Amino acid sequence: MRGPHNLWRLIRTGATFERTGAMSIILDKLDLPPMVKLTARILGWPFKILGLKGDLQFPPIVRALTALGPAYIKFGQILSTRPDLVGHALAKQLQVLQESLPPFSLKLALQEIEADLGQPPSELFDDISEPIAAASIAQVHQARLKSSGQKVAIKVLRPGIEKAFRKDIDAFYLAANIIEILSPKSRRLRPLEVIEHFDSIVRGELDLRLEASAASEFAANTSEDKLLSVPKIHWKVSGRKVMTLDWVDGTPLADIEALKASGTDMQELSTRILSMFLRHALRDGFFHGDMHQGNLKLNSKGELVIFDFGIMGRIDEYTRRVYAEILMGFIRKDYRRVAEVHFEAGYIAPDQDVDEFAQALRSVGEPIFGHSAEDISMARLLSHLFDVTERFGMETRTELILLQRTMVVVEGVSRSLDPVSLDIWDAAKPEVERYITENLGPRAFVRDLIKTAQSLSRFGPQLPQIIESILASQVVKKPDKKIYSIQNKLMWAAMGSIVTLGSVLLLGFF
Repeated sequence: MRGPHNLWRLIRTGATFERTGAMSIILDKLDLPPMVKLTARILGWPFKILGLKGDLQFPPIVRALTALGPAYIKFGQILSTRPDLVGHALAKQLQVLQESLPPFSLKLALQEIEADLGQPPSELFDDISEPIAAASIAQVHQARLKSSGQKVAIKVLRPGIEKAFRKDIDAFYLAANIIEILSPKSRRLRPLEVIEHFDSIVRGELDLRLEASAASEFAANTSEDKLLSVPKIHWKVSGRKVMTLDWVDGTPLADIEALKASGTDMQELSTRILSMFLRHALRDGFFHGDMHQGNLKLNSKGELVIFDFGIMGRIDEYTRRVYAEILMGFIRKDYRRVAEVHFEAGYIAPDQDVDEFAQALRSVGEPIFGHSAEDISMARLLSHLFDVTERFGMETRTELILLQRTMVVVEGVSRSLDPVSLDIWDAAKPEVERYITENLGPRAFVRDLIKTAQSLSRFGPQLPQIIESILASQVVKKPDKKIYSIQNKLMWAAMGSIVTLGSVLLLGFF
């Protein structure tokens, strides 16, 4: 599937952008020499006829993305949250990709529901509506449960979506291979691993049983969080291609005018979204990975309602600590500590100079402190940050891709609500400080010791058998290695005994 035949897919991508007029818009926005832009237009023009025409009701870039398929639509959804990168006009156009794509028919949806749940929809639901919202992977219908009359939302996967995504991702793999071959410098960005990461996320998103499970876990983690609501999953009427959950009433976060008209404190809501995301990422290590405006509403109680749990992120405890220390270093303007954390975590090679890296980080951080979101050019900042990481050979961390991408999306959503006074560092500080106090202080050190002791103590009862096994298996062909081998393994067994004894004493002490 990932062979050279995918070149046709890539050629058609460029041709579609040319045919729809999207190419000229993109080239105008890119900071490229005029000759490069002219060359791109000349080379692209002959292939124009090979491109897809797209839906003429949409503007050029939206038309191109929707014509090319779901993976491209996902990319457009991300850009829709970044008016600072693509401009307010284009960001507004791209918001249609969040929940206003052309739906498939109700008749086809009913067929999918019956095939997946094994019963006619009329036996499970009443008043199934026409599609309420349609996105790249699925669409939503309103209905009532036959058993209780409760209003619910039925999410149904688009027919054939798995095959469509597979075609896009196979072409992306080929593109990543070509990039690595033609541009050796790009290998530090690990384009192949990035596509593999995206591939794994998409596979999970195409099984609604996994999404339902993620929603349930997220709800359990956040049950004590104030001003946050998560719809309940109805498991008996959910499956691989169909998911049923509580219906959500509220104002979409994309409708800025409606939010203002309802008296919403836009500054508080903007800060709350950033704080909640950091709380979930740092406290739980499990966060919503697709927090664009189309997946967020504000209900009548003032609660932020989060839905669509197809893309979720996890980060382990060690990575959370590294991430928190980096954020806190920036908040405190302690660039030396930020640099040290990068070296300690292995993000920067040890042969680089820590002081020079700290100085480079200062050049990234200082221009954005004390300025509102409106005064910061995120495009210029990201360009500078890319230059810094390239200079110091920092490779892409695949375990952080979704976290970083979601942080960009969340910050974009917050900016859209409060573009004037939003300060991401002020919003982040309370959550980061809380996490560091609970996880990097003396209490955390003691808690880590207890966890280690508990893990090691489980091997205590097995030590006699381990030693017997070591002694019984010492049949070494070379006599001069036999004694050393036995002594070496006995030494490790003895050390295990000492550690186990220490663990027991430690547990007894606490």
